[in-house]
Amino acid sequence: MSVKITTVAKELPQYVRKTEEILPFVSSWLMGKDERFKRKVLKIFENAAVDKRYGIMSIEEVFTATSFEEKNDIYVREVKKLGKSVLKKALDQAGWDHKSLDYIITVSCTGIMIPSLDAYIINELDLKQDIVRLPVTEMGCAAGVSGMIYAKNFLQSTSGKRAAVIAIESPTATFQLDDYSMVNIVSAAIFGDGAACVLLSSEDKATGPTLIGDEMYHFYDATSMMGFKLTNGGLQMVLDKEVPEKIASHFPNIIHPFLKKHGRSIEDVDHLIFHPGGKKIVQTVEDLFEDLGKNIDDTKAVLSAYGNMSSATVLYVLERFMNKKITKGESGLMLSFGPGFSAQRILLEW
Repeated sequence: MSVKITTVAKELPQYVRKTEEILPFVSSWLMGKDERFKRKVLKIFENAAVDKRYGIMSIEEVFTATSFEEKNDIYVREVKKLGKSVLKKALDQAGWDHKSLDYIITVSCTGIMIPSLDAYIINELDLKQDIVRLPVTEMGCAAGVSGMIYAKNFLQSTSGKRAAVIAIESPTATFQLDDYSMVNIVSAAIFGDGAACVLLSSEDKATGPTLIGDEMYHFYDATSMMGFKLTNGGLQMVLDKEVPEKIASHFPNIIHPFLKKHGRSIEDVDHLIFHPGGKKIVQTVEDLFEDLGKNIDDTKAVLSAYGNMSSATVLYVLERFMNKKITKGESGLMLSFGPGFSAQRILLEW
């Protein structure tokens, strides 16, 4: 039974700043620090390959000492708005009635809320009372692809069903004002906030690219490479500088056996839909793909325009491909990495 992607929609928070506009706030935050350290930090922001980013908080709020409770309250308030808005936009794009959804999968790791976001969206948009809910909360940047894999598994079990995967993240709400570590600084330089929604269907009449394969890949003994540590100040980023190297060392095992199972090689793949984790990861993967005659230009464009929005980012890349005129029979490989450490893959065919 085939599962197809019907549409992808994105929604951006209300606040937006170019990187050059953020630098004065970073300078003020670094007041009293060693000048050499200060110059190094500003260079990190300038060289992060992120020209602009959006946020659920104003830049003034980001650089104001607030408690975890206050930041999380902003997160809860804003993701409710974004969740309702992005799902409504996707449903309108697809021409689907709100009551026609059978599954709702919500993805986020940058705040905490119970009940989860899906419960509020069901009420706000009056979704059907027996809709199946699945909140995915702890898979980080990989969760956009993970959510689609879960949706495919749901939809493959029964024909004629519809699912929504909604990814909403606010890394700006996790910025630690009293943490001057390189991890906190690098994450602040590369991350932004955003929301996306993918609608998938197992209906016979469904159109769009087909999910013909999916798989998860677990890196053993790498649980400390990426994630969050819960502190009194909130969610503190964990990001090992060895991540790009780790990806490069596992890359052949991540790509080639997966494609071989579906009768393909990387040379057969026409489009690469890769999550832009950050400049170094993008450069690492770009170098690996370039050797195979492929490019990740759409990934770099998304990183520049929005930053890394964790789980939502790969869906922004997917949206760019959904808006292109792609020839029937061409294939695409979705790929993202996240805490665990893990890689998630989906093979698409138009």
